[in-house]
Amino acid sequence: MGEKILVTGGAGYIGSHVVKKLRQTDHDIVVYDNLSTGSAAAVLHGKLIVGDLNNLELLSQVFAQHKFSAVFHFAASISVPESVAKPLSYYANNTRNTLNLLQCCQKFQVNKLVFSSTAAVYGDTDNCPIIESEPTNPVNPYGRSKLMSEMMIQDYSYSSNLKYVILRYFNVAGADCSGEIGQSGKKANHLIKIACDAALGLRDRVNILGTDYPTPDGTGIRDYIHVEDLATAHLDALSYLATNSESQILNCGYSKGYSVKEVLSKVKAISGVDFPVRETSRRQGDPACVVACCDRIKQVLNWQPQYNSLDAIVRSAWDWEKLKIKN
Repeated sequence: MGEKILVTGGAGYIGSHVVKKLRQTDHDIVVYDNLSTGSAAAVLHGKLIVGDLNNLELLSQVFAQHKFSAVFHFAASISVPESVAKPLSYYANNTRNTLNLLQCCQKFQVNKLVFSSTAAVYGDTDNCPIIESEPTNPVNPYGRSKLMSEMMIQDYSYSSNLKYVILRYFNVAGADCSGEIGQSGKKANHLIKIACDAALGLRDRVNILGTDYPTPDGTGIRDYIHVEDLATAHLDALSYLATNSESQILNCGYSKGYSVKEVLSKVKAISGVDFPVRETSRRQGDPACVVACCDRIKQVLNWQPQYNSLDAIVRSAWDWEKLKIKN
């Protein structure tokens, strides 16, 4: 038997894909999730404990009982517009609850952490692609709440034996290629998900938020990463921490961007549905181009993505959305 690992938010979109991949290892897995956005049915491996990270008493009991060697921390609120409307709830869930988790790591001497972060910590930058040493200047409570968590992790690491890998996600999309799990969140507002919904008739149209950006077709460009490749990066991070003492902050993307119009064209081609699209004005704060420089994650973790194409991402997302409708 390998290590015993805690996965917070392991019933959610990305966490559940990591938990599934952990089936291929000999690790003993405990998922801790309040199921506010996740699904118990998505937990395909390990033991599920339904609980909230703000319940420090329960969390401490779980740590005491299971004696974890490492923690994957996914549990977070992730909607930028919601964070603007409800900033305190984002600081509570994303920042304070990370503090609770770190306090348990300290109390029970858990010294390995893989943290789910975001490209939102960079804020509006003219640099594209973005390297990890880019100054962090988030422009919304979501990004700030995650950056605060990063800072707490780093500060605690300086004063303890904790070693961490912080993974800054760019645009995560797609689904498990075997069709077992996928994007199930009720509030999902990612472009590929929205476009698939429109192709299925679940939405009237897709709005393009801005067509006057300084890009080839006037629409925003984003770096999309397949959720399966992202899950693999987490397992690679855990393997790295087993044999390396230097903590890391790493971008997760493909160093390749696609515009909104390119994504919509791909969804239309794969679905065979010419769903309505409406061009509207820009959303405040949206940069023209957000693409990761991913040289470092490949060098440090020897990460080797397998689904590095818009076709693979959209096809897996479309297959999953069709399957959900049937079920």
